[in-house]
Amino acid sequence: MDKIKRNERLGAMTRILMDTPNRIHTLSEFCELFGAAKSTISEDIDLVSASFERFDLGRIETVAGAAGGVRYRAILSPKKVRTILNDVSRRLSEPGRMLPGGFLYTSDISAESIIAQQMGEILAAQYYDRQPHFVLTMETKGIPIALMTARMLDVPLVIARRDSRAYEGSAVKINYIAGGGSERIETMALARRAVQPGQRALIIDDFMKGGGTLQGMVDLMKEFLAEVVGVGVMISTAKPEAKRVEGARSLLILEGFDADTGKAIVHPAQEFEE
Repeated sequence: MDKIKRNERLGAMTRILMDTPNRIHTLSEFCELFGAAKSTISEDIDLVSASFERFDLGRIETVAGAAGGVRYRAILSPKKVRTILNDVSRRLSEPGRMLPGGFLYTSDISAESIIAQQMGEILAAQYYDRQPHFVLTMETKGIPIALMTARMLDVPLVIARRDSRAYEGSAVKINYIAGGGSERIETMALARRAVQPGQRALIIDDFMKGGGTLQGMVDLMKEFLAEVVGVGVMISTAKPEAKRVEGARSLLILEGFDADTGKAIVHPAQEFEE
């Protein structure tokens, strides 16, 4: 095997780490891949880490212990997070996004791969310490953001459906109260094989008005004897203030609409503002 130059190692190592966020890679793995000593690999990792810090690209973390190594986490600076959320807020505040019932049209933005990835990075950063086993969302609009959050955490995505599918086998079904202020009863279902008792679930969705759907997912996890370690959404409405689900964290807040222009009033949640 030809000797691999440092710039080649740095390029390959950066790609490997960023392609597998939150996954631990041992030094021995890189030593074998590049045919280099551990001391050399350690120096390379320090260079990559310094570059990431300088350009606000996330963090390279060292994990101690027998199963330790290094991992990449897309933890951005507060300044960069504010910039991202302000940009998304401006786009969501464009005229013509007001929908009947006080809802906001977000599907075109949340389905953009770069926006979904950025929202996933910011949401995942709130829950690294909770160490969820999987991310749970409800079909269908929340899937892009939930998938990117799951990718950043290096865990599977589990999707609750409005009805069971024959190809998924037996399922658990529950009824829940949907909508912001209505008492509309709907059903959600999840395959019995999707979740194991004792697992930790992180619930992610794109939009929250009253929190009924999110509370439904919390109740669904109780049926599986799974622990809910967090509830996160891309955007929630300021009203009603009291949500059916407790402890949900939102990246953006929809204050309401300007009746004359039809523009939404959207801004980052307080914890992300200066």
